[in-house]
Amino acid sequence: MNATLPSNFAQKLDTLPERPGVYLMRDARQTVIYVGKAVVLRNRVRSYFHASARHDPKTLRLVGELADLEWIVTDTELEALILENELIKRYRPRFNIRLRDDKTYPYIKIHWQEDYPRISIVRRMERDGARYYGPFTSGYAVRQTLDALRRVFPYLDCDREITGRDPKPCLYYHIKRCAGPCIGAVDREAYREIIGGLADFLEGDSDAVLAQLTGHMTAAAEQLQFERAAQLRDQIRAARQIVERQKVVSGKQEDQDVIAFAQDERTGEACVQVFFIRRGKLIGRESFVLEGVDSHQNGELIAAFVQQFYDEAAFVPPSILLPKDLDERLIIEQWLRSKRNGGKVMLRVPKRGPKRALVQMATENAAATLTSLQAQWQADTNRLTEALTQLQEALALPDPPGRIECFDISTLQGTHTVGSMVVFARGTPAKSDYRRFTVKGKGAHGEPDDYAAMREVLRRRFRRAVEDALPDPGQKARPSSAAWRRLPNLLIVDGGKGQLGVAMEVLAEFGLTEAAPVVGLAKQREELFLPGRAEGILLAPGSQGLFLVQRIRDEAHRFAITFHRQKRSQAAVASQLDAVPGIGPARRKALLKHFGSLEAIRQASVEELANVPGMTLAAAQSVREGL
Repeated sequence: MNATLPSNFAQKLDTLPERPGVYLMRDARQTVIYVGKAVVLRNRVRSYFHASARHDPKTLRLVGELADLEWIVTDTELEALILENELIKRYRPRFNIRLRDDKTYPYIKIHWQEDYPRISIVRRMERDGARYYGPFTSGYAVRQTLDALRRVFPYLDCDREITGRDPKPCLYYHIKRCAGPCIGAVDREAYREIIGGLADFLEGDSDAVLAQLTGHMTAAAEQLQFERAAQLRDQIRAARQIVERQKVVSGKQEDQDVIAFAQDERTGEACVQVFFIRRGKLIGRESFVLEGVDSHQNGELIAAFVQQFYDEAAFVPPSILLPKDLDERLIIEQWLRSKRNGGKVMLRVPKRGPKRALVQMATENAAATLTSLQAQWQADTNRLTEALTQLQEALALPDPPGRIECFDISTLQGTHTVGSMVVFARGTPAKSDYRRFTVKGKGAHGEPDDYAAMREVLRRRFRRAVEDALPDPGQKARPSSAAWRRLPNLLIVDGGKGQLGVAMEVLAEFGLTEAAPVVGLAKQREELFLPGRAEGILLAPGSQGLFLVQRIRDEAHRFAITFHRQKRSQAAVASQLDAVPGIGPARRKALLKHFGSLEAIRQASVEELANVPGMTLAAAQSVREGL
């Protein structure tokens, strides 16, 4: 055992139980830096500290940063695997292999629990009776897929209540992208048959769908319904175009996923490719980037990906092909079977034949994708580095500005004034640090004043920076404190010299004049004004520095305008409802919560309005007459 460990830590190692479980390793700041599982906690954790052990560089770095350890005992190894997945998602430890970014991936959702199922794109699966397909890595690709499928299966995507008695349909019906159940063009059974065909298509059963559409077309032609037959002919043609892009890779009608990876040993960057084979056809593929990878962790890389991917996947096939075997294959198979409600799942490493060729093809695609991504990352990094260096030189900053904050004010004729704060970290948007402000005060004479609005917004931002940096010892820290405590390396206020003066006053008020360099951005010539300098600075036209400043300014403006429109919309709805006799704030809130929009309230019947909590029949009648 390593003798350099603190005595209290060595004592912890001596008390480790000989049971399955999960262990969490923390650094000196109590941040979780690694989560692992073990069949026997005592043996696994102590192995990190054996003097004779030959660890890879990543494990040596991990042990070097380790300051504290805790563990959770479980009854079985399967429970340990499930708990490990949950803790990795919660803490995202930097020494664990994990899917890049903590974003959720998009899914296609069919709302089967509804009489007339809608189709939507969501980022979380719920146990609500719907059917999900995914995950996909690109929301754009999902929308393209649905746009193509909608030509074949005209589905609903609106939130109106379907009665079949609406006086007129929406535009999508006229362009043949919706079957029109709202006006009774199709009944419930016919519409659900359309959605069933869409579900079959997404699951790879295109032959059955084409056969069904062809049968309907023939029947329509025999009944002299030539317009209907022509519409079905066009749908069949669109469906065949989609099918032609699907490659037949197996004579057997089997469902399986093929997983392979590529890794750059110099950088540790890794890309995993997944082929989705349904009914013997390659219907799609997705690429996922991993981080926290070491060049010596090929086996662990695949195991970590399988656990994280299928923990979120909407469907687990009975067969998964891998490039190499996993140390924990049996327990992972057991876990995957639980995801299939007891259905059989096998992790296979094909040695020869067509399945081996599939794994090789996936490997080649992973390598090509990784090469393309690395070239893109390098180009982006070079451009951002150049942009930040140009800003540093133009503004005489001590270092390239790693964190840039930009503030903008949005108002229309003095109403619903709002402020926005956007943050760029190392030249890219840090959207989790964005903030919006509802401006509450007025100018010196009680009139709208952009300077007063900017002063209020900046005061609220930097007051939080000072207060959260020195919290009350008896007060629990607020969850968002970390984002407020970080001061910008460059503060940009949209509005030129006048707003620059406001920013300087606020920074001086909080003693931050030296801590946060500030510039004012004039709108006309995009000049940057520095404190105490009469002439503005013009960045070179076409330079990366100018592009970055423009992008930051546009993002701040977009974020402010979006919030302003939202506030105006809410106020417009509130004012219309407030004008209805008998409708006060409580009933207004209940109606909007129940129906979701003013338009939905307008379309509701008196009975539906009266059923809303807090409403009466008289109030419902008043709403119908008032709107």
